[in-house]
Amino acid sequence: MKRRLFWKILFAFWLTFFTITQGVWLLFELSRNARRSPERIMSEQVAPAMLAIGAEAVRSEGPAGLKAIKQNLPESLRSSLTLDMPSHPVAHDDDNGERAASEQVMGPDGTIYRLTFSYTGGPPRSFLPSTPPELLVLGLLGGLLFSAALAWYLTEPINRLRKGFDRLARGDLEVRLSSSIGKRRDEIADLGRDFDLMAQRLEQLVLARDRLLHDVSHELRTPLARMQLAIGLARKGTGETEQSLQRIEREAQRLEMLVGELLALARAEHGQASRDDYFELAGVLASVTDDARFEAEASQINIRLSEDIPAEEDRPLMSGSAELVRRTIDNVMRNALRFSTAGQTITVAIRYDPQGSQYCIEISDEGPGVPDADIAAMFNPFMRGEDAGAGLGLGLSIASRAVMAHGGSIEAANRPGGGFTVTIIFPVG
Repeated sequence: MKRRLFWKILFAFWLTFFTITQGVWLLFELSRNARRSPERIMSEQVAPAMLAIGAEAVRSEGPAGLKAIKQNLPESLRSSLTLDMPSHPVAHDDDNGERAASEQVMGPDGTIYRLTFSYTGGPPRSFLPSTPPELLVLGLLGGLLFSAALAWYLTEPINRLRKGFDRLARGDLEVRLSSSIGKRRDEIADLGRDFDLMAQRLEQLVLARDRLLHDVSHELRTPLARMQLAIGLARKGTGETEQSLQRIEREAQRLEMLVGELLALARAEHGQASRDDYFELAGVLASVTDDARFEAEASQINIRLSEDIPAEEDRPLMSGSAELVRRTIDNVMRNALRFSTAGQTITVAIRYDPQGSQYCIEISDEGPGVPDADIAAMFNPFMRGEDAGAGLGLGLSIASRAVMAHGGSIEAANRPGGGFTVTIIFPVG
């Protein structure tokens, strides 16, 4: 298995850790050596003291006094203290690392001498001091362990994500990663949760597709079976040829309507809403309401429209497809008409929320409502109410897809006093 990211992180942190330890040691050594170097000790402490002692002996007793003083010095310092005439040059630095400090002294007979103290600066030091083996082991092993743990901590969940994507690509839509990531609280854990949401959404879409194909095949099979039966009766010549032709015509119209609804559902589901079309939502709602009133009069159903929106010249326009929005409102309105009876009222309300920059449309009826268990699924394709023969079960599904294509939302709920309410929210812009 290729673990390129693991090795990159491992070596990067290992090298960084090792460099930091060596750099700290180097700075510490350079600072300490600058303060306590042998040359500094000799030049600041030993050399002045030796010159002072030797000068006092020369002033009082001459060269013999210096000789007596040197007899009492350690063997390593006897040759360092010399007495010469001032005419002899004194080298303060040479290639062998020699250092010298000198002072002119007058003897008791008036002779001027040069008293010199020479010392060796020691072997030349390297610019980089030698690293203690303990610190070297700490930099190598400690850095290696720390970098390996950090690299494993970062790459292990990434490998699990890669395996999850591999399983998802092979068609395993039930794969989830939250449990395997554990109790992490970082960006990788967020990525794992996003992966689970994506996998869940894909599973829902695939199941919805399969269910839609099943429902479409069922819806197509029924009218086709009736058409075949009518064709068979017409061929037998039983005298019901005209009735068979009428049945074939009705079933063909039903098939045409079904295909049209499916095409509308596909356009809405794929978000085919033109963003170049700007229209006034209140005008579309008023037009749909007028058409519904014309149909409602025959059933003695009242439709009341209320508006809480700015004046016409101040109303913000919506962008999208006016035809899709019209069909959305019309499908919801027809659903309310279908389940309303004579004497009942359908209330249509529209209001504008300037803070949220959105329109809210509520269509309420006084019908029997929908069982609470069926509300969540009523926007799915081919879901019908009790009046199964009144439609194909695609109206609310088309409405839901069209609203989502415009960036809005649609919700449904039973009214406390009886009836049903559908709430549609359209954002402006």
